[in-house]
Amino acid sequence: MKLVVAVVQDQDSSRLSTALMKNNFRATKLASTGGFLKSGNTTFMIGTEDTRVDKALQVINESCRSREQMVAPVSPMGGNADSYIPYPVEVEVGGATVFVLPIEQFHQF
Repeated sequence: MKLVVAVVQDQDSSRLSTALMKNNFRATKLASTGGFLKSGNTTFMIGTEDTRVDKALQVINESCRSREQMVAPVSPMGGNADSYIPYPVEVEVGGATVFVLPIEQFHQF
């Protein structure tokens, strides 16, 4: 048994949720916030058999794409201004960060 934890951008959340259901994966969705851009994310926790991990990863990969986005800088407000960029920059966002963890026991009541 494995626990697949996938952190995805909110824009991909609905698409991934639908794809997981179509492929008979049960998932718990949690609202989360990214550290880099401080933007909304969704964290999916998916419990699955070892033999279905590759399929889960495939579904996540096909549902969550990275894209370029213009981001306005956040003022340093008392922090170090040496690395502050005063104009919008284009960064790559989206995709998915996925962790696959071994599960010792799984119970469903």
